[in-house]
Amino acid sequence: MLIFRTVTWRNFLSTGNATTTLNLDSNDSTLIVGKNGEGKSTMLDALTFALFGKPFRDVNKNQLINSINKKNCEVTVEFELNARSYKIIRGIKPNIFEIYCDGQLINQDAALKDYQKVLEQQILRLNYKTFTQVIILGSSSFVPFMQLPQGQRREVIEDILDIRIFSVMNQLLKEKMAKTKESISAIETEIRIIAEQAKSQQRILETMQGAKDKSVKAIQDKIQANKTEIQNRVALLETLHAKHKKLAAQLPDSNKLKKDHELIQKNWSKYEALTDQLDDQMAFFDADTCPACQQNIEHTHKDTILTDMLTKKEEYLASMATIKAAQEKLTKTMTDTNELARQITDLSIETSTETNAIYMLNTTNTELEKELAQENESGDIVGEKEKLKQIASNALNKNLNKIDLARNQKIEEASSALLKDTGIKTAIIREYLPIMNKLINKYLTAMDFFVHFELDEGFNEVIKSRHRDEFTYASFSEGEKQKIDLALLFAWRQIAKMKNSVNTNLLIMDEIFDSSLDTAGTEMLMNLLYELPQGHNVFVISHKGDVLVDKFENVVKFEKKNEFSVITKN
Repeated sequence: MLIFRTVTWRNFLSTGNATTTLNLDSNDSTLIVGKNGEGKSTMLDALTFALFGKPFRDVNKNQLINSINKKNCEVTVEFELNARSYKIIRGIKPNIFEIYCDGQLINQDAALKDYQKVLEQQILRLNYKTFTQVIILGSSSFVPFMQLPQGQRREVIEDILDIRIFSVMNQLLKEKMAKTKESISAIETEIRIIAEQAKSQQRILETMQGAKDKSVKAIQDKIQANKTEIQNRVALLETLHAKHKKLAAQLPDSNKLKKDHELIQKNWSKYEALTDQLDDQMAFFDADTCPACQQNIEHTHKDTILTDMLTKKEEYLASMATIKAAQEKLTKTMTDTNELARQITDLSIETSTETNAIYMLNTTNTELEKELAQENESGDIVGEKEKLKQIASNALNKNLNKIDLARNQKIEEASSALLKDTGIKTAIIREYLPIMNKLINKYLTAMDFFVHFELDEGFNEVIKSRHRDEFTYASFSEGEKQKIDLALLFAWRQIAKMKNSVNTNLLIMDEIFDSSLDTAGTEMLMNLLYELPQGHNVFVISHKGDVLVDKFENVVKFEKKNEFSVITKN
């Protein structure tokens, strides 16, 4: 059983340099009271910060250090587990994170993240999410179990049932499977290399046993064929270069074409604008009356002006026709130029292809000449046979290793199927689900909330009323939701006790009595707390000190003195 003994803090939130210590196992029930902002919920943040490196409420880590002293922020939590005493010290400015077991500091060589894993996975056997679901029921930053995503719900249940070890095992197995797969891939590569070596050695032996001359001739023939092909391609390359040079000489000056095109566009725009201007002026004289001064325009005067304008327009149109003809001629020139450029590009591609082919043929001949030199060297055939035997023996050993690895891989795949969420964990969860649902409904009934609550294997809820109408958690009032949250909390603690997993003495309720519970709900919750077995230490943080004070064995009051929170009654 995880038994929390004390939590101590200084320069933490509104607490000053004087140490504040809260005994967690001295009384069965403790009421914590105080005005808003006087530090009554500080114990929640102190506990989660010391154990998990983050506060319970939505407070930035840098804001945890007291804003007046601004240094030496330190929180210590002491607890016992499996007959061993542990002390966790965590601080800011300076940063401290130390884990002591029976007075001895646990090795800190690991990285901070790994050191935290040691605390969560090897000592506490629970993470932040499970801690807040089993030990704390809050009203501020607390996220009830029913509002958690499905994956986080599963994590909480796995911690409570003490089956998260299967998830750890599965992760380790995945890493081992990846290494096995990598080893198989590596050995297959080695086998392929050895096979190639064997083929090469066999070819050497065949050559030494009488096929050498034939092989040499074949290589020589290939070299000669390649040389002939190289000569043909070189000749073709010279022809391509000549064509390229000839076509390049026919290409007109691109800058001149560009300037001619810009000049034509400029002149065309000029005459087009002049024509549009004349059209506007002629439109002005279509009327018999001046639109500006409203005086009559003499027909003789108007006809004279219109005649002059028509003459000018004809001149402009003639100029535009000339420009149009020049533009068409230029367009044809540019089309011909583009065609020449395309032909030159095709020649360049063909030239590059031939050049690469010649390079590859030369490279092949170089390799062939090396092979020819090797073929011409005499060797000891007995020695070459011994090499072939060694290669075969090596290949046999590699294949045996591959068979062993393949056998291990099948075992790992079978183990992986068992360790997945759908494997052994689901089987265990399936066994405990009826007990969980029975306990949840038992506590709901104890709080006079008569519904049938059921979690399925995917941790989705089905809630039915007396009339068998189906509801979801979200459809209930805040008070009803809180009853469900309480029922889940007590059920999880009961299951944890049965499994001896995250079974703990500590239960903290932050302002639960101040929120959505009515008088009857308050009485029922107190009855549930009274019925908790020996060994439980319940802390209730509340504003209702005057109402609840007689219901608790101990009362702790927080007050502000000289801007710092202190305990004035204990």
